[in-house]
Amino acid sequence: MFEKINSKVVKVDVGQAGGVVARSGAMLFYTGQVTFAPHQIFGAGQGMGGGGGLMRMAGQMMAGEHERTMLAQGSGVVHYGFAGLEVHVVQMQPGAVLRAEASRLLAQSAGLQASVVSVASSGGGRGGGGLMGALRGAAAGAATGTGMFTTQLSGQGSAVLLAHGGFLELPVGGPNPIVVDPQAFVAAYGNVQTELKSAMSWRDAVGRGAGEAMQLHCHGQGVVYVQASEEKL
Repeated sequence: MFEKINSKVVKVDVGQAGGVVARSGAMLFYTGQVTFAPHQIFGAGQGMGGGGGLMRMAGQMMAGEHERTMLAQGSGVVHYGFAGLEVHVVQMQPGAVLRAEASRLLAQSAGLQASVVSVASSGGGRGGGGLMGALRGAAAGAATGTGMFTTQLSGQGSAVLLAHGGFLELPVGGPNPIVVDPQAFVAAYGNVQTELKSAMSWRDAVGRGAGEAMQLHCHGQGVVYVQASEEKL
């Protein structure tokens, strides 16, 4: 669906794609009859029912981690890019899941199922969803300086990732996990579980970089995408 024009720009036929969701400000130019409207990923900015103030706080944190997006529909070709960043197209396969930092998603097929989950422990890791997952995500985000939540995509279609300095594609499988600096993490694709772990005591972590204090362990089967930089998007 998405076709790379060069390392920083993709184009897509909106009609053939069945609509495209892209981060606000990513549209460069288009031809044809295309309309744009605000769009919202499920779970972002909707709050979390029950649980009083803590659940509301978790919902507010989720809202803060979601990039504003626009839905493109109609008949035409749209070119997308953002801030001169490198792009990479992921073709979704049946049963596979893509989890990406919201800031590292450029665009995706509108037909993909999207939700917001805690990055602290996703895909079956310990303490994943609900209030505890949200609060763990808050602590992890504060420690690493990265997002507390991640966008999860599944279904039929494709998505475009963004990165500073290009992409490293690391296969996940076997007995040992891939251990990633959370600031360099872009996305995980396939059947990959992620879990944030402390690499040292909080006392030792003071004044150290996030990659030394907290590490993202990735295991299962699939691919982890890492950017060649720790710079935030």
